[in-house]
Amino acid sequence: MPHPAMSPHHVAVITGGASGLGFAAAMRFARLGMKICIADLGADRLADAAAKLSAAAPGGGADIMAMSVDVSRAEDVSALEIAVRERFGGADILMNNAGVQPGSTMFGPADNWQRIISVNLWGIIHGSQIFAPRMIERGRPGLIINTGSKQGITTPPGDPAYNVSKAGVKAFTEALQHELRNRAGVRISAHLLIPGFVFTGLTAKGRTEKPAAAWTPEQTIDFMIERLEDGDFYILCPDNDVPRRLDERRILWAAGDIVENRPPLSRWHPDYAEAFAAFVKGT
Repeated sequence: MPHPAMSPHHVAVITGGASGLGFAAAMRFARLGMKICIADLGADRLADAAAKLSAAAPGGGADIMAMSVDVSRAEDVSALEIAVRERFGGADILMNNAGVQPGSTMFGPADNWQRIISVNLWGIIHGSQIFAPRMIERGRPGLIINTGSKQGITTPPGDPAYNVSKAGVKAFTEALQHELRNRAGVRISAHLLIPGFVFTGLTAKGRTEKPAAAWTPEQTIDFMIERLEDGDFYILCPDNDVPRRLDERRILWAAGDIVENRPPLSRWHPDYAEAFAAFVKGT
């Protein structure tokens, strides 16, 4: 059975909802008969997404709302929460999904670091802190879904600002769920979505056709909904190249750097290449 928050006439708010995973989630929820608010940047993108959602929603355009929001700005997110309450009465599902990945290097432009962390981490903090109290007050079953990344767990070299932002999302969402489950009477739960390789505008990097290794956003959202039905907190998504077992071995190896006192990121250290390969094989 679907999670009770995913019921007709309930309300889903999705940041980064004009494309990619956010739009795929909005479309799935709209087809369930939910009222949808997508928040993103870019008036044309928002209008196009809202038109498609209106065509798919049983209630048509009356059940669809689109709003320009910069999630890095708490005042924008506060205005979003007020607008959703005024239009639909409040939120039952909040999907903090907005994210950017312009690339970063350790000693690269400070503006890139600031923007990545402001959107990817502070956007999720703002959304959760501003929406959750009102969601709790409603007294209805609800979900807060925060989009993380495997890069926030295994932290591969190459994009340190993005890794830092997504590692923060993991830690924040764990703390959020701990807080929610230890508050009497709260019917809201938090969940960490950890996508695999998904073909979106963020990952396309100039490609127009989906690589064979990637999942579509729709596949990822279907997997997310399935795992939410089972109550998973860590929604660790595979793709067409990386099965769950390989993700598990990579995550365990990363944790082992601390336990075994290996160099950080030893998975990419030449002295540990053979040991890592053997570990992945389970030998």
